[in-house]
Amino acid sequence: MRAWSVLSGHYVGSARESLPKGTVALHPPYLIMMLSQRIRLSFAMASETDASLVAVLRGRAAHDLTDRFGPGHWSGEATASGVVAGMMDSRIVFARRGTAVVATYRLSAVRPWAMRDACFTPCQQPLYLTDMAVLPALQGRGIGRRCLAHAVRCARQWPADGVRLDAYDTAAGAGLFYEKCGFQEVVRLIHRGVPLVYYERLI
Repeated sequence: MRAWSVLSGHYVGSARESLPKGTVALHPPYLIMMLSQRIRLSFAMASETDASLVAVLRGRAAHDLTDRFGPGHWSGEATASGVVAGMMDSRIVFARRGTAVVATYRLSAVRPWAMRDACFTPCQQPLYLTDMAVLPALQGRGIGRRCLAHAVRCARQWPADGVRLDAYDTAAGAGLFYEKCGFQEVVRLIHRGVPLVYYERLI
């Protein structure tokens, strides 16, 4: 089995082969876990005073997607007033690293326009996860995975019996990431001209 060298930053061959001095043999999932554990995060529910910080974070994530994949439905600008409006029917959570807001997501019992309940496994109380964003400079270090885990814990305490979300069915979509975090693909469809993949996690 091939191993990942933290020292060199690439695969080095068989995990059983002798490695250069100072090299730690890890496989990517364990590497991601190790890196994410080094980042201390604190989660809290956002209030109206946090709205501008959440909007800036969403905006940075949207700009990053636009830079990498070109303009698309993901290119919309977030505003503080829009974040506050979203608090009326949902809980907006953010993650801090020290004093910096580095990630956010929104959890609601109200179905968003882009999801069709008939496509999902029937639940007594599903929750819908939307507007998840991680600071681009810290993406790939396990923060998004920890946000999803936190959302599932929040859903259990709600209480709810399922978490539903969608991803763009394009190169800009995060579908594979959601699958790696334990969400199951439900269906692929075009909704109001937007190609989407629905995912769910029953709890």
